[in-house]
Amino acid sequence: MTRWTAADVRAYDERAPDPDETATATFALGCFWGPDATFGALPGVVRTRVGYAGGTEPAPTYRDIGDHSEAVQVDYDPEETSFADLLDVAVANHDPTRQAGKRQYHSILFHGDDDERAAIEQRLAGLSVPEVATRVEPLASFTVAEPYHQKFNLADKRYATAAFDEAGYDDADVRESPAAATLNALLAGRDVGDLGALAGRETPGP
Repeated sequence: MTRWTAADVRAYDERAPDPDETATATFALGCFWGPDATFGALPGVVRTRVGYAGGTEPAPTYRDIGDHSEAVQVDYDPEETSFADLLDVAVANHDPTRQAGKRQYHSILFHGDDDERAAIEQRLAGLSVPEVATRVEPLASFTVAEPYHQKFNLADKRYATAAFDEAGYDDADVRESPAAATLNALLAGRDVGDLGALAGRETPGP
């Protein structure tokens, strides 16, 4: 199959909504690699990044995460999807009845305003479970994780990363690339719909 080129990646990213045209949702759902791919496959999701949230450590890292949890942050186009839609996916992709033993993998649904808090509380209240263990918290901060954690399924596929290298993308560019979010989801086995729209090319393969 045809592999994407640097021009394809640039064209895909240039067609995506600018950051000031998107809204953001943040969820901690255990190890952040899986959620990164899950959300990257969704219609209306523009960019994803993984990091650390929910704690008090001022500068968490993977080696010194403190009381933070691994989280995924999702930039989405409000004209194509909604916070409620993303919340449904977050709830469906973790066990709301238990918390992991390690705080690093705790489940937390973060809200940025009262409307998001109310939506989360209503969604959890509607679950048919005896008790909800998932935490609901305001997003106080989000620290971006190290480059080697970003787009995990994409990062070790040389045939897939070559186009980004040729486009002159650095680590931050790849992290914030809509094309990288979609490709990461694809390489994780998620259904990303019709990727033939990417510069008119077929889905790339090894």
